[in-house]
Amino acid sequence: MPDPGPSPLQSSVPAAAARFGAHTFGLAHALGAAHAPAVGTEPMPATPPASDALPLPGREGPARGRVPLGPSGLGTAGLRLAPREAPPAPPAEPAPAEAAEGTPIPGLYHHPVPEPDPARVEEVSRRIRDWAVDEVQAVPPEWEDQFDGFSVGRYMVACHPDAPTVDHLMIATRLMVAENAVDDCYCEDHGGSPIGLGSRLLLAHTALDPLHTTEEYAPEWTESLQADAPRRAYRSAMEYFVRQATASQADRFRHDMARLHMGYLAEAAWAETDHVPEVWEYLAMRQFNNFRPCPTITDTVGGYELPADLHAQPALQRVIALAGNATTIVNDLYSYTKELASPGTHLNLPVVIAARENRSDRDAYLKAVEVHNDLMHGFETEAAVLAAACPVPSLQRFLRGVAAWVDGNHHWHQTNTYRYSLPDFW
Repeated sequence: MPDPGPSPLQSSVPAAAARFGAHTFGLAHALGAAHAPAVGTEPMPATPPASDALPLPGREGPARGRVPLGPSGLGTAGLRLAPREAPPAPPAEPAPAEAAEGTPIPGLYHHPVPEPDPARVEEVSRRIRDWAVDEVQAVPPEWEDQFDGFSVGRYMVACHPDAPTVDHLMIATRLMVAENAVDDCYCEDHGGSPIGLGSRLLLAHTALDPLHTTEEYAPEWTESLQADAPRRAYRSAMEYFVRQATASQADRFRHDMARLHMGYLAEAAWAETDHVPEVWEYLAMRQFNNFRPCPTITDTVGGYELPADLHAQPALQRVIALAGNATTIVNDLYSYTKELASPGTHLNLPVVIAARENRSDRDAYLKAVEVHNDLMHGFETEAAVLAAACPVPSLQRFLRGVAAWVDGNHHWHQTNTYRYSLPDFW
């Protein structure tokens, strides 16, 4: 695809890049190479070779058909990790439908991805089981089948195809398991309850964002971090993370986890009062109670750093928010039948649309598919515009990493038939 040239739209990002001075581009390259891993891992080159540049697979979605090498629209070429002057490689052909387990939701806009590297999946799965079962005792024997069925190793390998080593993949994998332990044990079906959730989340959050207190009371807080599986998992996963991350990356993650916990509390408040929110209110809650902490660590897992000033730019924050919102609605759609079969009322987008817009279950589900597709198209358009407006190498790579996470997240949901099945609406 020819380079469309500079964006005609105004953006605050070029001004931010300019503040880094004439050395911005070299600095961004150097960050990828010089941010040496601290846990027995080899350094990652600033820009992978063209053969490893992870061009987005022939992004083909049922809603729009083939879109070569990434999102359509302005700035598509900027989302490639290969040099901008290099001719684009031919789009990869999607795997045949029968090659992947599970069926994608009809009409859902998504991009097929290659099956995750089986050797990496096997090694990550082995290591994470040892960590979750033995090291932090977050998975008692009666939950081990469910843990194995979650296939977290396959999930994270699919979402982070540019991770240089298994050690890097383990950063994301531990955090994913820890976040699910908090969700299951505090909020959901393994003893969770909306009653008293705020207190539990606050204390668990101190495992991520340490308490700074007096010498007299510090030992009691330290002891409390071993009090339950969620706190043990949070504390350990965060310790591994900060060994690999920069200070700004760690602070970014803590901020995103605070967002997540606020979303948990909003949903719990509705559960306590049997309140069904308006659709826009539900989507507001889902912008916080969503996957955002996962794709925003893509640079840490990739072995480089996106400068904090670029990460904070409103244009990039919008891209990240749209990605998080779209991936979370994917979860609502694939987990729909699983949640209907569970005790109690589970709020998800189709349920809320049915209640608030007086639609049938089928029409509400199909409307939720449209909402997801709008979010995905918004994410891709905004990411492409941003890529064209600010061609800083670390930003280009970060955008690619977020897009890969979005695609890997869908692949895992589609293919995890242990957990998910589709409603009979077609």
